[in-house]
Amino acid sequence: MSGLETKRRQQVLVGLKIRHLRKARHLTQCELASRIGVQQSDLCRMETGEYKVSLDTLFKILLIFQLDIGEFFREESPAPLSSDEREIVTLLRQLDPSVREEMREFLRFKIRGGGRG
Repeated sequence: MSGLETKRRQQVLVGLKIRHLRKARHLTQCELASRIGVQQSDLCRMETGEYKVSLDTLFKILLIFQLDIGEFFREESPAPLSSDEREIVTLLRQLDPSVREEMREFLRFKIRGGGRG
């Protein structure tokens, strides 16, 4: 990945994080834009990664959401596995790769609603 692609990807990730925080707090783009002193269209572009978020703007957003910069960039860890999930993973790891693939297909089939009678 080139440096330009990496920067673009980071811009998109920052925008997605801002959108997630805004929606989690039930704010519209208009409301957040007004609170941080930017146009709603500019906030929209920031959220989609088209427009780079300045540090000044990011700090205003962090203040509104009461986050520090480390919390903003910290990736959320997935929920720990339940005992049932751990057992399934343990059993799955004991299968041959071809059987694992069959199990994967079976699970996809079940998720799509297959086999209901």
